[in-house]
Amino acid sequence: MNYPNGLKKVHTNHEINYSNRGMPLESELNDSNEYYREIEKAYIYKKPTPIKITKVDYPSRDKAIITQAFFTVPSTTDYNGIYNGYYIDFEAKETKSNTSFTLSNIHPHQIQHIKNIDKQQGIAFLIVRFTNLNKTYLLMAKDLINFLETKNRKSIPIDYFQEKGYLIKDGYRPRIDYLKIIDQIIGGNKK
Repeated sequence: MNYPNGLKKVHTNHEINYSNRGMPLESELNDSNEYYREIEKAYIYKKPTPIKITKVDYPSRDKAIITQAFFTVPSTTDYNGIYNGYYIDFEAKETKSNTSFTLSNIHPHQIQHIKNIDKQQGIAFLIVRFTNLNKTYLLMAKDLINFLETKNRKSIPIDYFQEKGYLIKDGYRPRIDYLKIIDQIIGGNKK
């Protein structure tokens, strides 16, 4: 693959790349959000991960290369934006498990952030895709918080998603029409 400035990335059969785990869901959400922006339905964006650049090489004036950086603060959730006057904030995760979503996949500071958004009456939720089952669920913050506060488990069983969550059916455009679920929850009311 050719990259800008003539750099090439070479992959061998021995290299294992974990950096794109979760990309199919993320890509589909990014495409869905782009579609929502195109039709002026909502303005929801993927949040960049905050990093601090500590070393840059300048082989020439127009070819700066970041050679060292680190995460400055833990990121909150993956996506945020505005829809019909409502603040939207959510985290998106994938699991290969057929039976549950392991809570270690979502960090404590992300859970706290979801709680904070919910407390301020924003619309906060978790989108989880069970990849082997090809099922994607939206779980509202109140149901996530209720589970965490009442159950002593290290994972959320798929039964809980089926009971309390909302199955997001795959579509063409948008691929993941999660705003259709949000409309059901808020009653389609426009502020």
